[in-house]
Amino acid sequence: MAEANFSLIVEFTLLGFSDLPNLQGFLFGLFLIIYTGILLGNGLIIVITKIEPTLQTPMYFFLRNFSFLEICYTSVILPRILVSLWTQKRNISFQACAVQFCAFFVMAITENFLLTVMAYDRYVAICKPLNYPLIMNHRVCVSLVVGSWISGIPVHILLTYLIFSLPFCASKNLNHIFCDIRPLLKLACGDTSANEFSFYAIVLMLGMLPFLLIVWSYVKIITTILKVPANKGRSKAFSTCSSHLIVVALYFGCGIITYLRPSSSHLEVLDKVLSIIYTTVTPMFNPIIYSLRNKDVVLALKKLLYK
Repeated sequence: MAEANFSLIVEFTLLGFSDLPNLQGFLFGLFLIIYTGILLGNGLIIVITKIEPTLQTPMYFFLRNFSFLEICYTSVILPRILVSLWTQKRNISFQACAVQFCAFFVMAITENFLLTVMAYDRYVAICKPLNYPLIMNHRVCVSLVVGSWISGIPVHILLTYLIFSLPFCASKNLNHIFCDIRPLLKLACGDTSANEFSFYAIVLMLGMLPFLLIVWSYVKIITTILKVPANKGRSKAFSTCSSHLIVVALYFGCGIITYLRPSSSHLEVLDKVLSIIYTTVTPMFNPIIYSLRNKDVVLALKKLLYK
């Protein structure tokens, strides 16, 4: 048994920002502000799109669900970061790590699908305006949202089983801010190439495929808009899509850089920074992007504040 040097891991230690002992209080305050901003900003979008009569359309129905997803998405990561910064206790049980890993990637894939659904909604609204009420009826909208939420669950339960059934070596230190795929594979004993292949296959299938569908939708949208003769009509059409395009660029850009870089180019510090941007900064700016670039939301917000 000399070739096997591993022990039963019952918990991991998320090192997080332990290499910055003098900044623990500052980081706690920073992440608390970010998390509060995410909860308030996305919560406000949910309330406005629910109670404002002029926002009872499929586009805002999807935006409301997207804002709720952003709250769930960041709540998988940020509360534990805040607790570890406040208490300096960085241990996480094996089971809790597995739950966090699975929940994070289920939320990430749901976001991929929901952004694709939102792009499809804009495609139908601009390219097939006469059939829009028929195609995007309430039953279809609900089905698309439910499908976005549940589609990635079976695959990621299987991926979680494949990762957490691996034998882990004696070290239990995860040099990351949450239970992510690469730090976990670094602690695994033996050959993990099959597990890495499974992960990249899932990323390409459930990550890049939605991204390509979004690109296809906007190629069609832009082609249609350019055929509109009036400049005013063009600007209105572009304004309804610009917010979504900015969010797509931020989300998929960070995701591609984070997970599709070659293993040889991975630096632990850079991975932490990218993960922070990917999991906290982008959800924090989403309500700002949609509010500032959407006149209907701005008017509804002013009306709510006036009341």
